[in-house]
Amino acid sequence: MLLTQGIKLASLLSLLPLGACAFAQDAAQANWLRMGATPGNSHYSALRQINRSNVAQLKVAWSYDTGEPGGLETTPLVIDGILYGLTPTQKVFALNAATGKVIWKFDSTVMSAGPSRGLSYWIDGKDKRLFVGIANFVYALDPATGKIIPGFGHYGRIDLREGLGRAPEQQSIALTTPGVIYKDLLIVGGRTPETLPAPPGDIRAYDVRTGAMRWSFHTIPHPGEPGYETWPSDAWKTAGAANNWAGMALDRERGIIFVPTGSAAPDFYGASRTGDDLYANTLLALDAATGRRIWHFQGVHHDIWDRDFPSAPILVSMKRDGKTIPAIVQTTKQGILFVFDRTSGKPLFPIEERSYPASNIPGETASKTQPYPLQPEPFAPQIVTEDTLTDRTPAAHAWAVQRLREIRNEGPYVPFSIDKDTLITPSFEGGAEWGGPAFDPQTSILYINANNYASLGALAVHTGESPGRATYLSQCSLCHGDHRQGSPPAFPSLLGVTQRLSADQITSILHAGRGRMPAIPIRGKSLNDLLTYLETPSDSPVLTKEEQATPDTSPDRSTPSHSSQYTMTGYRRFLDPDGYPATAAPWGTLNALDLKTGKYLWKIPLGQYPELVAQGMPDTGSENYGGPIVTAGGLLFIAATNFDHKIRAFDKATGKLLWEATLPFAGNATPVTYEVEGRQYVVIAAGGSGLNPRGDTGGVYVAFALPK
Repeated sequence: MLLTQGIKLASLLSLLPLGACAFAQDAAQANWLRMGATPGNSHYSALRQINRSNVAQLKVAWSYDTGEPGGLETTPLVIDGILYGLTPTQKVFALNAATGKVIWKFDSTVMSAGPSRGLSYWIDGKDKRLFVGIANFVYALDPATGKIIPGFGHYGRIDLREGLGRAPEQQSIALTTPGVIYKDLLIVGGRTPETLPAPPGDIRAYDVRTGAMRWSFHTIPHPGEPGYETWPSDAWKTAGAANNWAGMALDRERGIIFVPTGSAAPDFYGASRTGDDLYANTLLALDAATGRRIWHFQGVHHDIWDRDFPSAPILVSMKRDGKTIPAIVQTTKQGILFVFDRTSGKPLFPIEERSYPASNIPGETASKTQPYPLQPEPFAPQIVTEDTLTDRTPAAHAWAVQRLREIRNEGPYVPFSIDKDTLITPSFEGGAEWGGPAFDPQTSILYINANNYASLGALAVHTGESPGRATYLSQCSLCHGDHRQGSPPAFPSLLGVTQRLSADQITSILHAGRGRMPAIPIRGKSLNDLLTYLETPSDSPVLTKEEQATPDTSPDRSTPSHSSQYTMTGYRRFLDPDGYPATAAPWGTLNALDLKTGKYLWKIPLGQYPELVAQGMPDTGSENYGGPIVTAGGLLFIAATNFDHKIRAFDKATGKLLWEATLPFAGNATPVTYEVEGRQYVVIAAGGSGLNPRGDTGGVYVAFALPK
């Protein structure tokens, strides 16, 4: 029986005690209460009004244009017939979820243009709160009015730079992915820089009413804490990151919060953090009430490849030997999947420690082994051969063969060199990314979208450059290249940037962040040196091998921002001369995995290049960001694809395409579905993102529904 009074039902549920209310709302599924739909991130809806038989009739019901460029990665919330979302500059708004009409809008006036993937909602009787991260602040808002709740924190907000054991004004942290609500706690991680200086990635819980910190878990352990011995002595004072930026999952019944973390800073050269670096690149199971560690699994030891856990884990149930096991599934950028018993951390598919090459970079000590699951099979390619290079044209294939012979290509976990490029497969962008998978509890099928192309990486050495160039190499070269060349449009060139932007504008971007770039809190002489360097027309020539072998060790490089002797030369995709991936298609896929058996039921290309479709190549797949949702109506909805700007609906059993629509911009977000007054809607935030290779961004929310 369809719900015909979704708003009234949700209002009645709000009068129930907190636990009963949350359970009932989850069951009703008229709302979309969390970024991942459920506390365990299922991305699943029990709604079935839109189904296999009628999905082809979907039409635009309404759209809301924020009027801002910059891109969207936001999954909105829908509660009591109201949709809550964010604009590209992180203004918060409430819309009538049936019409798209604006109810209220909140502007914090804080400059912030980084990605914000959603909001958190808490309710206890008549007390309701929305929590939103804007730059380094978390605000508490009244969902009815959009007004700040002044009793929370300091006049309605808390500052995430505080409480980290370091000078707050020198920290850079932002809440990219919304926090998780457990009883009266808001549990958060944060986005941090990927180079030093960077704050530690502490996991923290705050009182939802007062904003007071209730507990903190140190992902870079302090003296006396387990894992301290896996870092250099006193690393907790200077090391950074090992942070949760991708989101968390909550087992509400057992009171366990599951937290995946990223790599420690700096990402690609680990001489300052020798050891395994617990709890970087780790899936943590913590007591949600106290922050006490229950179990952990480190997915990459001493990460020097930026192999963060990229998405929130997903809670599932699995049947083994006639028993139902509460399990947890974690996707990876590497295209492999880890599955555990969520109460004990015991692997439910075998994992072995495999040996990998040592690093030849002075000061670097790569881990001798890395964990690798024997099942399920990888959902993205693990190595590139000449047979798996592009066949788009004979010329492109011949070029790719020659290029492959020039670079290191030895499979996963090969340390970078300073003398030649190393192939990274899958790319730095995955494999899996932050959108996360979807799980169908009706069938135990997990749906994962993946990127299947490759990247190139190498290290450059700090020599006797100017202080400004040294600052640039430590803070900016990771994205903009070792000689400011960038990798446009995702990573723009900074050559001539001072002709386009004033010193004040550059400083403002540095301190507030923009798109993928986090805030970089450099000031004083380091900032002036950097601005002076950016004014220079070009860099020095590429260094010889003899020069590369002699890193600069002058006293001026001993400050935290210059502590790394080697820096990565920038994120670069392995592309052919025409700008397409140099590996064989499909370059993006959608995968259906039966968790009962660990076998894939189907894999299909996801995404298209319109110009290649016109040339008779419709099944190339493409780069994609944002996740799928799955419904009881037999459907899987996903947008995500960068080049064709489409949202699609597939038959979840077969992967057959049943419907598609073109969006004003790429839908680099996860859609939602909900019901208001008997009508089911599907909404996607279409705006592109900082990862969009063609650079077109905006901010439009589009709602689809069946004709009335």
